[in-house]
Amino acid sequence: MNKALKITLEVALLAICAFIAYAIVQSIMEPVNFNKQTEARKAVAVQRLKDIRTLEVAYKGVTGHYTADLDSLILFYNSGKMDITMQVGSNDDSLAVVNTEKLKKQNRKITPQEMYERYLKGENLVFSIKNSIPVKDTLFKHRADFVIDSIKYIPFSGKQIVETDAIIKTVSGVEVPLFEAKMPYRALLKGLDNQLRINLDADCRASNRYEGLQVGSITAPNNNAGNWE
Repeated sequence: MNKALKITLEVALLAICAFIAYAIVQSIMEPVNFNKQTEARKAVAVQRLKDIRTLEVAYKGVTGHYTADLDSLILFYNSGKMDITMQVGSNDDSLAVVNTEKLKKQNRKITPQEMYERYLKGENLVFSIKNSIPVKDTLFKHRADFVIDSIKYIPFSGKQIVETDAIIKTVSGVEVPLFEAKMPYRALLKGLDNQLRINLDADCRASNRYEGLQVGSITAPNNNAGNWE
């Protein structure tokens, strides 16, 4: 074997070894990277589902029912109002409690608004008052990252819509409003290794779990819990 051929074979062998080593590392790291990216995406999705739940609960507080229409939630946030109960004074202030009881005995028809006006004039009272204020001035007010127009979309999915439903179900003779919002992994994990995503879905089915993230349920009351909780 001449020297040139020997060098050529050695280089080829080194290249083959390097390729095999790279393939082994990739086969090890691919599931690791998939899991890392999956957890990062799930964190974003969970926050969005929590925001949907917060809006649904507030919407039900005003209308008496949930909605399956995310555009209605967006409209509710942008232009709706909700009643907020605010306590004025402190129940730990015994003098305020006595003054309030005395005032109510003197004027049984006195309204919280009238009591509030007296409070502003300096009377030491304790009571609760309801104020109707814009939803957007209450919910997510301190969330700089909150964007209401994004709430209907599954993150990382190319703007696929969150799957939602809302019903009134009779449970033990009582009508119970229920809602659910879902983000299937096939949308949330779009662009990641498809076979690993298929394996994840299979694991979920094997353990009788939803193949994705879900908050609430229309099949059974669960206090609007998320399946990550």
